[in-house]
Amino acid sequence: MPVRIERGGRVSTIIHSRAEARNAIDPEHAEALYEAFLAFDADETADVAVLWGEGGAFSAGADLKRLAARDPAAPSPLEFPSNDAPIPRGPMGPTRLELNKPVIAAIEGPAVAGGMELALWADCRVMAEGAYMGFYNRRWGVPLSDGGTVRLPRLVGQGRALEIMMTGRKVEAEECLRIGLCERMVPRGEARLAAEELAQEMSRFPQACLRADRRSIYLQHGLPEMGALQREWNNCSGVFKAEGTKGAARFAGGAGRHGDFTQIAE
Repeated sequence: MPVRIERGGRVSTIIHSRAEARNAIDPEHAEALYEAFLAFDADETADVAVLWGEGGAFSAGADLKRLAARDPAAPSPLEFPSNDAPIPRGPMGPTRLELNKPVIAAIEGPAVAGGMELALWADCRVMAEGAYMGFYNRRWGVPLSDGGTVRLPRLVGQGRALEIMMTGRKVEAEECLRIGLCERMVPRGEARLAAEELAQEMSRFPQACLRADRRSIYLQHGLPEMGALQREWNNCSGVFKAEGTKGAARFAGGAGRHGDFTQIAE
């Protein structure tokens, strides 16, 4: 199977496993990733997912050998529907999903072409030293179709995104960290462990609040400030009753003084 899931507490690690192809993604692999993330989102016992590619590569992108065999005149099953039908999976699998819970990409080696787009879909990225990104598909006239032109400028700004996209150049982990293309860099071979530790840290907190705040960040895209503030309030107004009242009472009772994060659980 090209995809398997391993669990540690309330963290699901979703592993794509086509090491012989540098974790390039063919249609069956994309479908398996799509289904794995749908299952994670529906699983009430899982709070955070880590996406990792074994064998030293996050993903070399779409499997171009399979893509070359496709008839370009044939209708694509990936087209966006013109009616109210559900949005189909992305070419790389989950890249059109809007999940309710966080995903962390753990990147070793290349995350290039569609593999870079898959990494950009995640909420956060942990990169190992020696890992890199790049739109290597620039060489072959294969366009970005998994959100690369949407998500990259939101992370690094339009001008920098255009330069990275139009040159297709290699972007090393050190530069990714410097420009905001990843959030953490760790020693080679430790990306999965570091991402899982980060995921465990996130899973410790009250989840309704964490998910509401995460959702607010995404909901404010494209809105003027006052509209974004109103949407933030509408999004969070029920959460304080669900979790915040109890948490405030615990603080008033003496827990969590001076920024202490060790007394989160009751």
